[in-house]
Amino acid sequence: MEQLTFELASTGQPLKREPVLVGVVGSGNCEVLIEGAGEAGSCRFTIHTSAVGFSPIWQAVLTDFSERRAAGGLRIEVNDVGATPAVVSLRLDQALEAWEAREGAGDAP
Repeated sequence: MEQLTFELASTGQPLKREPVLVGVVGSGNCEVLIEGAGEAGSCRFTIHTSAVGFSPIWQAVLTDFSERRAAGGLRIEVNDVGATPAVVSLRLDQALEAWEAREGAGDAP
């Protein structure tokens, strides 16, 4: 098991929500947890992966995500069991869409 941490610049996420969990921990898949925490101009990623030695690929996938989506101020944790970059991107997008769709107390203007 390898643990990787990345802090990447991203447009601020204006919403405050309850944590969101999507995906599954299973062969060829991953689970993504999003929580609000941190600086509005950056996103913190923590990756737990069974595929050791793929840090440059993770960096590329996460950089693409943080440039495409407003993820600043979020803490994102990924539990990976050999997901391909396309599956990781899909799960990240799915989690952020669920985060943005969630309603409830704690919304910030």
